[in-house]
Amino acid sequence: MLDAHPIAAEDGRTLNDLVIAVGRAGDKAAFASLFAYFAPRLKSYLMRLGSDPGAAEELVQDVMLMVWRRAETFDPAMAGASTWIFTIARNKRVDRLRREHHPELDPNDPALVPEPELPADQSMESVETTYRLKAAIDSLPPEQAQLLRLAYFEDKPHSAISAEEGIPLGTVKSRLRLALERLRKTLRDDV
Repeated sequence: MLDAHPIAAEDGRTLNDLVIAVGRAGDKAAFASLFAYFAPRLKSYLMRLGSDPGAAEELVQDVMLMVWRRAETFDPAMAGASTWIFTIARNKRVDRLRREHHPELDPNDPALVPEPELPADQSMESVETTYRLKAAIDSLPPEQAQLLRLAYFEDKPHSAISAEEGIPLGTVKSRLRLALERLRKTLRDDV
């Protein structure tokens, strides 16, 4: 533990004393001693955690700035100076990782691969089928066509259609069954 090295300043102050001096009086000499003591240790620690040297340097600067600004909150009864400062460093690193975390896109992900274009004959067949289906739905009685649109194009459950249209659930089901039978017959006859 770093606090086992009680003397960190030339005047005989411990690490805890230095942090307290920075917090109470903004003691620049105490802060310089803290910086000289902790900067290389923090950089080494952050690099062991996976930061590259440049990022570790930046994080050390951020940590020591936080130490300067928040030294008055240091409580030696809760933790030693080194524990407090290394905890700040760990938290700063985690914060940076969270900000910088961007998932890498996999260009082979099926969700990112566009659908292949259909050959011309299949494309024309699809268009013709769409027109035939639309004409078949338009030929249905209006109440059946409406229920069919609600159930299959708007994906509404039968109970919601019943409530929305103000008709019994059994009527919804029987009209949909009749509509599907008529569609099958109409489309089969067109072929």
